[in-house]
Amino acid sequence: MAPNEKDPLVTSEAGYGSGSAGEKSESSTPQPLMTRIKETLSLFWYLGFVAFGGPTAHVAILRDHLVNVHKFIDEDVFTELFALGQGLPGPSSTQLVISTASTHGGAISGVIAFAFWCLPGFTVLSLCGLYLYSFVDPSKPPIWLLGIGPAAMALIFKASFSFVQKLDKFGCGIGLVASAAAIMIAGDEHFEPSSSQVVYPVLLVSGAVLCFLDFSLGPERSIGTYFQPTCESNEPTEKDRMLVEKIGLSIFQGFSYLGIWLALLIGSIAYVNVTTSNLFMDIFEVFFRVGSLIFGGGIVVLPMLQSELVPRGWVTNEQFFQGLGIAQSMPGPMFNFAAFLGAVTNGFPGSVTAAVGLFGPGFILIFAMLPFWSRFRHLAWFKAVIKGLNASAVGLIVAGCVTLYPKSVHTYADTMVFILTGGLATIYSFEAPFVIFWGCILGAIFSSSVLDVG
Repeated sequence: MAPNEKDPLVTSEAGYGSGSAGEKSESSTPQPLMTRIKETLSLFWYLGFVAFGGPTAHVAILRDHLVNVHKFIDEDVFTELFALGQGLPGPSSTQLVISTASTHGGAISGVIAFAFWCLPGFTVLSLCGLYLYSFVDPSKPPIWLLGIGPAAMALIFKASFSFVQKLDKFGCGIGLVASAAAIMIAGDEHFEPSSSQVVYPVLLVSGAVLCFLDFSLGPERSIGTYFQPTCESNEPTEKDRMLVEKIGLSIFQGFSYLGIWLALLIGSIAYVNVTTSNLFMDIFEVFFRVGSLIFGGGIVVLPMLQSELVPRGWVTNEQFFQGLGIAQSMPGPMFNFAAFLGAVTNGFPGSVTAAVGLFGPGFILIFAMLPFWSRFRHLAWFKAVIKGLNASAVGLIVAGCVTLYPKSVHTYADTMVFILTGGLATIYSFEAPFVIFWGCILGAIFSSSVLDVG
């Protein structure tokens, strides 16, 4: 679409579709942009302080907060955006924050939500990278941190179950295969952890292709259950038009963001290979290249970063894992770990450079994809593709439950915290921040410094 070409999904002064101005209802016009930005800010500003537990727990927190509690976004839109983020390189939970905020207050709200989501963890990890050995001993965490891991696992299991419930039998089959493949990669010594960079995208694309092919068989022969179009439902609805207008990004802008990402990737690689060494450019190139290749979120990025940074002498192996321990206990995205690594390498400027480099690809690409998603989501075949992506993504979440549980629940005390906080979340419908809070309290109570049980 050319820059000046009229977008049929964006409302004009005469209203949507063929309706006149007099026929346009009040609900057809979005609220003023500043109003929508303020509403988005009121829901997102504190999430970066309470989002413990890693990407899968973040999805649970966002789903409870935005879909169930505040009705900020519809379930189907949230699920589609989750699948969209899973299909792109970068931090999937961070991309979900950006995209959900953008559907209400446009790209500006997405940027603001991103900043608040990342800032608390970025600040603490930058300070730890600068002053770790003077003030922080990560081998002896305070007792209030002991219950966060088990409580976060409880949220992960709750989220996994809720997502699985929404799959049909065909989707469950795709998810089971994806889950088994991810577990095999994580646990089999014959597979390098970095192989997930290839296998995860293949699983996601395979799920999308399988659902598209199954949908193409028609309602009488398909195995799965799909949205079946009619002559009216193949056209964008009022909701679709409103979504496009709220996001406020054109197809041309989407292609432009793709071009920016590709130019930065190729340009940074070319620069460090043809010019004299510049530490800031070296840091940016390594983190931006890694961020452009990572599918599956924060866990997958760790082996790549270790193999890139330790041999260069930027950080030692001990520093890498000490920083990782702190990063896992912090709220917000795991990609904030880049702030610690950059600070150890070259102070606070290095922290900013590393974080911009690692977050940059996912940040740019989610804005590049939003205009395409918002305009095509009403098409039946596109819904089938998103459904397949989502089924594979759910399988990867279930695999995360299996692989992360033994890393978070080590003792009987941890198990008690896991069970009790899981009950609070699933049976008594406690919101995620309160589940994390009670995880901290129970973990401290059961610790060796207080009751010394489990």
